[in-house]
Amino acid sequence: MKNWENKIKKIPDSFGVYLFYEKGKLVYVGKATSLKKRIKSYLKPKTGRLIEILIEKVDEVKWQETDSALEALILEANYIKKLKPKYNIKEKDDKSWNFLVITKEDFPKLKAVREKNLIVKDYKYVFGPYVQGKTSEILKILHLLFNISRCNHEQKKPCFDYQLKKCLGVCTSQISKKEYNKKVIKPLVLFLKGEKKTLLNSLQKEMKKASLSQDFEEAKRIKDQLFSLKKIADFALLDKTFFKNNIQREKLINRIEGYDVSNLGDEVIVGSMVVFKNEKESKKNYKKFKIKTRKTQDDTGSLREIIERRFNHPEWSLPDLILIDGGVGQVNAVKKSLKKDIPVVGIIKGKKRDKNEFIYEKKYKKWVEKNKNLLIKVRDEAHRFALNYQRVLKRKNLFKK
Repeated sequence: MKNWENKIKKIPDSFGVYLFYEKGKLVYVGKATSLKKRIKSYLKPKTGRLIEILIEKVDEVKWQETDSALEALILEANYIKKLKPKYNIKEKDDKSWNFLVITKEDFPKLKAVREKNLIVKDYKYVFGPYVQGKTSEILKILHLLFNISRCNHEQKKPCFDYQLKKCLGVCTSQISKKEYNKKVIKPLVLFLKGEKKTLLNSLQKEMKKASLSQDFEEAKRIKDQLFSLKKIADFALLDKTFFKNNIQREKLINRIEGYDVSNLGDEVIVGSMVVFKNEKESKKNYKKFKIKTRKTQDDTGSLREIIERRFNHPEWSLPDLILIDGGVGQVNAVKKSLKKDIPVVGIIKGKKRDKNEFIYEKKYKKWVEKNKNLLIKVRDEAHRFALNYQRVLKRKNLFKK
C-alpha cells in the first residue's frame, strides 16, 4: 500500500471512480463523491469490509473523474461488468445486484430488475450491475434527462409527464417509433454505456440541424437537454455524509440574481436586480429599485432594503445564488435579511477597481472557482443596469427643475 500513499496529494476532490490493482490486475473498483477523501480513508480502515482488510495487497491506485454521482455509479457498473474485479464479486451480498433494462416494446421503457429476476434475452438492452441500491432514484433522474415514456401509446388522455413536457407525445401519437428511438433510446443507451462525450457531440449536431430547418421548439428541447446533462442534479444518489457536508457546495446553480446600488451623490439612490438563467441574461426578469429608506450614501443599508423588498414578492422565482457588488459587510447584511437558505457571493473590486476578490463560504469554493467569469459578468450587468436607471431618474429630476 505504501507504494501509492504519495499519490494522495494529487488525487482530485471530485466525483469519480477509484481503481485498486494487484500486480497489474484490477481487483476492486469503487465510486466516490470525493475521490481524495474516499481513497485516503483506506489508509485507516474502519468498517472491516473485505477490501479494507486486504488493502495491504494493493500496490497501485488509479482514478477516473466524472461530472456527477450518477456518472460515477454508471462507470463503476461498467467496470464491474467488463472486468469483474475479484473483491467486488466477493463483496456481493445475498440481496443480489440491480440492473437497468430497456424493454422490447414499440416505445421501449426503462426499468430496474433484480439480478435473481433478470432474463437477459427478454430485454433490448441490459445495463449493470449497480452495487448501490438506489435504482428508483436513478430511474427518476434518467426519466427527467431523456424524456423516457412511462405511458402507453394512444391512451385516452395525455399522461402527466406530457403535461410537464417530459414526454414527447407517445400517449398522444405525436412521435413515431423511429423518432422515439432516435430522440430517446439512442441518447439514453450512449449515456448508460458511459459515452457522454459522444452523446453531447451528437446532440449538438442535432440541435444545429433543428435550428437550420427552423424547428426552433426541437432546438430548444435539445438545448435544455444539453444543459441538464452538463449539470446533472443527482443528490438523491449521494450518501448521507455527503449530504450533510457538501450538498450546498455542489448544488445545481441555474438562476443567479445579481444586485448593485448606484448613488452618484445623495440626490438619487437606486438599486438593480439582474437575473441570469442557464448562464444567460433573462432581461424580462430584471427589476429596478428606488431606495426609500436611505437619504445618504449607504450601500449596505440600501442592499438590505432591496433584498427585503425583493423577497416580499412570492410570485417571483427564487434564486439559486445571489451575487452582490460588495465585500464581507455587504454579504453579511444580505444574509441577515434573507429568510431563506440561499448562497450569497460578493465581489470586491479594490480601491483602484483593478481586481476581483470573491467573498463566499468555503463550501461553495469549488463552484465559485469554476464560474468566476460568469459571476463577473453578472456583477457588471447589475452595475450597468443600476447606473442606467440612476441616469434616467437624474434626467427626470433636471426637467422638473
